[in-house]
Amino acid sequence: MATADTVARLRSTLGAGGVLTGADAGPFSHDWPHEIAWTPLCVARPADRDGVVEVLRIAREDRVPVVPVGGNTGLSGGTKGEGAIMLSLERMNRIRDIRHDARTMTVEAGVVLQTIREAAAAHDLVFPLTFGAQGSARIGGCLATNAGGSNVVRYGSARALCLGIEVVLASGEVLDLMSSVRKDNTGYDLRDLFIGSEGTLGVITAAVLRLFPRPETYATAMVAAPDLAAALTILNRLQSGTGGQVEAFEYMPRNYIEAWKAHRPETGEPFAQPYDVNLLVEIGASAGADADARLEDLLAAMMDEGLVLDATFARSEAQRRAMWARREAAGELTVLRPHVLLNDVSLPLENVAGFVARILPALREIDPGVDDFLMSHLGDGNVHYNIWPSRGDPALHERLRARMEDLVAEMGGSFSAEHGIGVSKLGAMARRKDQVALDVMRRIRAALDPDGLLNPGKTVPEA
Repeated sequence: MATADTVARLRSTLGAGGVLTGADAGPFSHDWPHEIAWTPLCVARPADRDGVVEVLRIAREDRVPVVPVGGNTGLSGGTKGEGAIMLSLERMNRIRDIRHDARTMTVEAGVVLQTIREAAAAHDLVFPLTFGAQGSARIGGCLATNAGGSNVVRYGSARALCLGIEVVLASGEVLDLMSSVRKDNTGYDLRDLFIGSEGTLGVITAAVLRLFPRPETYATAMVAAPDLAAALTILNRLQSGTGGQVEAFEYMPRNYIEAWKAHRPETGEPFAQPYDVNLLVEIGASAGADADARLEDLLAAMMDEGLVLDATFARSEAQRRAMWARREAAGELTVLRPHVLLNDVSLPLENVAGFVARILPALREIDPGVDDFLMSHLGDGNVHYNIWPSRGDPALHERLRARMEDLVAEMGGSFSAEHGIGVSKLGAMARRKDQVALDVMRRIRAALDPDGLLNPGKTVPEA
């Protein structure tokens, strides 16, 4: 039973600065879009792994739920914690080592993603996980949600970028999987079980990350295509023509560009005239001198074929950053209108164009006034398909979301690509996930957390 005594015991263990309550816990009392709010018991801020063990011991003894939280930048309600101990890893923010020759970095779970990227760059290496919230997101949360972002097309999601992890289980036991080897066939791959589990199976406290050679240069361009089918051809031609050096291939439709212009009127159009299919393309090359020329040659050849309608190139780092600022504003642009239904779907690459063509007419059969706002990591088939309903009607919202899920399933896709399940997609999990898979997940969860104290009510729906 959660009582003031629980908070007092936590303070005694972690120190006065290790526990937040009342107004001080405010930043941990809502999700990033401010659509879901709750009142936690407190925020526990351990400074090391042993502190995490103690928090879980006290929670277990007092039967208080624990919700692990990183930068709290999630979009699926995965840190909702009514009456819970919010377990913040923010004080566990040390980079333990960087091994240049082995191309690894060992970090604690509270290190901010951007800090990791900057530390890698200082050693002429790159940690390629990148997305709009990288200045706030912490690596523990990135791993717990198997975060994706803009560079998945070349490097993969967070799971592919992690060699080892350390996890504190609900029992208080420490699971040491901090290996830095690339090959390890010693039984079940427990590391991958915890990555993407959203804090429901254990608390990730440290990780060994993979680093990569830093490209000597980036060739970056905005490209206009006649349609999404042509965009897929452009992607494949660029991959073949550069030997797989495409770092990012992002799609922004017309209404995205219009929203950006309204939000930042000083920026203007990416091209001399407006286009419906706007692509942000980036290539990372080790042969720095010819990267821009190679990209220009490839796009020029496709322009002669009618696959490319227009292109503008970043001639400086400032121009490159301006191109990326447009794309990385997706989060702030999406919530400019009320009642937005945030969605994060993935599709086979060949079905993205068909989905985009069919989905809005299908939704307007339910709500004639509905509009959409999408952007896409087109290189890996991830579409952030956000719905703007005509009114704030929960029943209507559920029908719209279900219709979208129907089409995604029909086209061989997934209703959750990179944002995780949290509470927002529990209904979809119950409806769409294979029932045997759900049963296996429930059994795993019950085995590792028999009291159901770790991030309860998230990720896996009850039977």
